[in-house]
Amino acid sequence: MTVTRARLIDLSHTIRAGLITYPGLPAPVIEPFLTRAASRASYAPGTEFTMDVITLIGNTGTYLDSPYHRYAGGADLAGLDLATLVDLPAEVFHLTDAATRGIPAEVFMERGPALAGSAVLIHTGWDRHFGTPEYRSGAPFLTEEAAKMLVDAGVALVGIDSLNIDDTEGSGERPAHSVLLAAGIHVVEHLTGLAEVPGSGAAFSAVPPKIEGFGTFPVRAFARVPHPAG
Repeated sequence: MTVTRARLIDLSHTIRAGLITYPGLPAPVIEPFLTRAASRASYAPGTEFTMDVITLIGNTGTYLDSPYHRYAGGADLAGLDLATLVDLPAEVFHLTDAATRGIPAEVFMERGPALAGSAVLIHTGWDRHFGTPEYRSGAPFLTEEAAKMLVDAGVALVGIDSLNIDDTEGSGERPAHSVLLAAGIHVVEHLTGLAEVPGSGAAFSAVPPKIEGFGTFPVRAFARVPHPAG
């Protein structure tokens, strides 16, 4: 009998003090609340702990946008159904050789019937610039027409390894966010490592903390790729 095991692929950027995810937003600050040295006075000899405080904006590292991020009446992080965040069938589109920044609806049409209930993950290769000045300008994005097509296809989540799922160099409109989040489709931005994930057959998970009144927060995003035991 063949035993199926899973290879886990980490798709998240590491969060560290001073990290700039999106230019203009504050970097996280990490500082001790209780140091190991100070804790020794409260515990038995040889026992010590550290407790730290992190201050960060929700849009840090690899993060998920809930509908509340865009709409006051939308579901916040505490209102998300785990079934829409865990072990979603992953449909990965490898678009590193795309001719234009705007990703059109045509890219997704061939796999249309397979997209229902899936996590559509867009691999552009832009994550190679993460943490550098080059990350901000010229980033790929999802067009409004493509967002509407994915809503019609019934996807559960859309992720991208770019600066934003929308074009941030335009007029300030955010059609992809508006269309997807209005339909209750989660958005995950600043993914990385998608080159390792096959076009189909993997499962995608990205779960934020259960926080009321909050719309976006970092996730540990990962893909589970089954493979036969060797």
